Amino acid sequence: MNVDQALAAARARGLTRLDAALLLAHHLQRRREWLIAHLDAELEEGTLVAFDEICRRRADGVPVAYLTGWRDFMGLALQVNANVLVPRPETETLAQWAIESVRARPSATPPRVIDLGTGSGALALAIAAACPLAQLTATDQSDPALAVARANAQRLGLRVEFASGDWWAAVDGRRFDLAVANPPYVAAGDPHLAALQHEPQRALVAQAGGLADLAHIVERAPSHLAGWLLVEHGWDQADAVHRLFEQAGFSDVQTRADLNGHPRCTGGRTPLTLRCRK
Repeated sequence: MNVDQALAAARARGLTRLDAALLLAHHLQRRREWLIAHLDAELEEGTLVAFDEICRRRADGVPVAYLTGWRDFMGLALQVNANVLVPRPETETLAQWAIESVRARPSATPPRVIDLGTGSGALALAIAAACPLAQLTATDQSDPALAVARANAQRLGLRVEFASGDWWAAVDGRRFDLAVANPPYVAAGDPHLAALQHEPQRALVAQAGGLADLAHIVERAPSHLAGWLLVEHGWDQADAVHRLFEQAGFSDVQTRADLNGHPRCTGGRTPLTLRCRK
């Protein structure tokens, strides 16, 4: 069987052409462009057996990123595994907003930035790469997730402090100039969870209709923050999250849309009295 026939067999199992090509190229340790130029190249039996198993797992819903071990985020190649969520394009909206906020900050002192619930480290590392003077701290309650983030930071040569703990509790008594968070925001029983069965559910699902962790972060932010808090949420949660910010006393509350035009991120600034209390 040649490359073209193997890709056709994968598509017959329900894989998209892109997924099939990515997985075969990864297994062969080749670039995807090589496959296109060598569709008639014959594959060894051992390769076909291994590729068939990879395709079976993909057809079962295992993310491509888990099968290859890699995911691109904001131009960074991140290693990922089943201990962390696969970084998604929607979250790049949050990363870009955070980078803009750091760069717009007039202070001559390095800004203190925290990423709450860092997972693979995607947000913290993207900010660190774009804003090398910023002092980054990243937290997670999952030690296996922190191990993934630490490994990514070390491999990329980016300076980030990591702390283990539940949201703000990981940095009790400390204050920051900017906080970002992509917490669990999917409601229990949401039908979309079936397609996410292979990803860590505690990083996806939140109580109170998906708002519990968002509410916790927003309500406690004024005690730890003298600046902007930016969070990601579901496309249909923007109004509810906006109210959470206002109830906590934030000003300049606003929402940004993702690349698909869906309201995806909301942010606000802590009250002026708290911003002045460094």
